[in-house]
Amino acid sequence: MRGAMLAGKVGYTVSCLLAAVLVVSAGYAYKVDGLVTGLSSSDAISGGAQTGAMNILLMGLESRTNYQGQTLSSQLLTAMHAGSVYGVNNEGVGGQDTNTLIIIHVFAGGQRAVGYSLPRDDWVTFPQPYDGQSAGKIDQAYGLAYAQSLNQTVSSSMSSKQRYFVANEAGQKAAIDTVAMVTGQKIDHFAEINLAGFFYLAQDFGGVEVCITPTTVNGIPDANLSDTNSGWNAVGDGYKLKKGGSQYLHLAADQALAFVRDRDSLPDTDLSRTHRQQAVLDYVIWKLENEGALTDIGQLTSLLSTADQYIITDSDWKLLDFANQMHALTGENLKFYTAPIAGYETIDGQDANQIDIPTIQAEIKAKFTAPAPSAGKSSAKKTTKKKAAAIPAASTVTVDVYNGGSTAGLAGSVLAALVAKGYQAGAVGNAPASQTVMAGDQVFYGAGAAANAAKIANDFGATATPLASLPAGRVEILLGTGSTVVPASLAASTSPSSATTPSSSASSTSSGNNGDVGGAVTVGAKAKFGIPCVY
Repeated sequence: MRGAMLAGKVGYTVSCLLAAVLVVSAGYAYKVDGLVTGLSSSDAISGGAQTGAMNILLMGLESRTNYQGQTLSSQLLTAMHAGSVYGVNNEGVGGQDTNTLIIIHVFAGGQRAVGYSLPRDDWVTFPQPYDGQSAGKIDQAYGLAYAQSLNQTVSSSMSSKQRYFVANEAGQKAAIDTVAMVTGQKIDHFAEINLAGFFYLAQDFGGVEVCITPTTVNGIPDANLSDTNSGWNAVGDGYKLKKGGSQYLHLAADQALAFVRDRDSLPDTDLSRTHRQQAVLDYVIWKLENEGALTDIGQLTSLLSTADQYIITDSDWKLLDFANQMHALTGENLKFYTAPIAGYETIDGQDANQIDIPTIQAEIKAKFTAPAPSAGKSSAKKTTKKKAAAIPAASTVTVDVYNGGSTAGLAGSVLAALVAKGYQAGAVGNAPASQTVMAGDQVFYGAGAAANAAKIANDFGATATPLASLPAGRVEILLGTGSTVVPASLAASTSPSSATTPSSSASSTSSGNNGDVGGAVTVGAKAKFGIPCVY
């Protein structure tokens, strides 16, 4: 099993998401006289846009060291479930790889923003060799360039502090160049945080709120509720987790970190983890805007003190100017996607993702391009229509999707699109041998789901058919042998990655809101804490 192959790789499981805190808070903080002393900065890039449309890269290091190369204390490593000093110094635990890479496009005018997570296992050819290596996982670019720089300055007259500053700058540039090459996007600015920074910022925030949806992985019920490697444990003391359904939890700093580090217990491992990272970022943005974190002088001072020590941005970024666009980064106006992959492979003994760069670039370009205003929208005449009979809320219906064709991952992508429209996720997988698969798609429904089934069937060009064996409130979609893509009418609600993003295997039952790979992580207008529910 892929999950078993990944077990034990503690050094690759760390993820630091709150690199975005300064993207949200610093601009406002500059308005508070006497509180801001300036962030650590880097000359890795320059010349990026200060206002208007721009691309921001968020990077989270898995490092168990500080920015001066010193190993974190034993107490801190223990608190973070991140190994031991001995493991860091002698066994290669940790490193300088970027386990979190999220590129966010803020549209001109600040009305909305779109973010794409790049899975850390994506196998790429680097823009140039780093430390003698021309290809590797996308997350390795930073660490390889970092090591190369340290090797080049080992005999120089530079101080230790200078050497590590230069090494980090080299790593930042390598990661930025690699992301730009893969996405086809110019990076205007970046924000970076390390492992300790995430932990301390989570403490400053008083922990984070998450919504977790229990799911079965590899035949194990509720497998995503705990993980040994990361220390994630949603069933431990202090939690009153009920079986079944999505539930909200308040996580202290250690569990917040474990939540975004965990991937071994998730369907599709690292691909599913990107949604956890995105959900935490949504919460940070929500709290900054709704719970007075920027008006409470004590909490603001603490946040800025931590940020000064653990967050690095490019020196060219004028955060005060950027503050004028901060209203774009609300849960409703910020939508997240995960860049598609083409499949899995093993290279030099490493689990890696196959990617198709033209597909990634086309998808991201489409999402980062502002749509033209609808022609004649303002002059459209209002018409009076006869009120149609109300269709039951989508949330009252559970949808199962089975793939009868040969397009890998299509069932998961279809289900993700329907979940984004409010339906409850049921089973997903290949069509059972007992079912008769036709060229076209088929839609079946149980008692009480006729109206919703008819609406769904319309998207597939099919006719909904009652099926006595289906439970009440259930709809089943059987994709035909001729199906290769998500229907266009559904694609707007999800990432168009149908043929390139694998779904959960048949042994994993998808259930939940935004857990499905390939779907957009969206936040409804009235979502609690401004967050989605994920695996």
